[in-house]
Amino acid sequence: MSELDVTDGFDVHEYREGFKLRKETRETMHLENRAGYDCPVCGSPFEKLFASEKREHTFQSPPGPFCLVRTDDQLLLFTHS
Repeated sequence: MSELDVTDGFDVHEYREGFKLRKETRETMHLENRAGYDCPVCGSPFEKLFASEKREHTFQSPPGPFCLVRTDDQLLLFTHS
């Protein structure tokens, strides 16, 4: 599958056909990777993506390995199995 391009930030609308929206607030989104997109950090397919425009977050440990990317406007957390 194709790798998400986050070079100039992440716009969910460019990839919306491959994601299922799980939860959304004004500043965050939880998405499920239905298209098998590859992670922009490690190149492997990821299961879920958490995107946030908030400056700070506290996370419970996600199960399995995860990757983080910081764009100019967002923090992106990719979870893998």
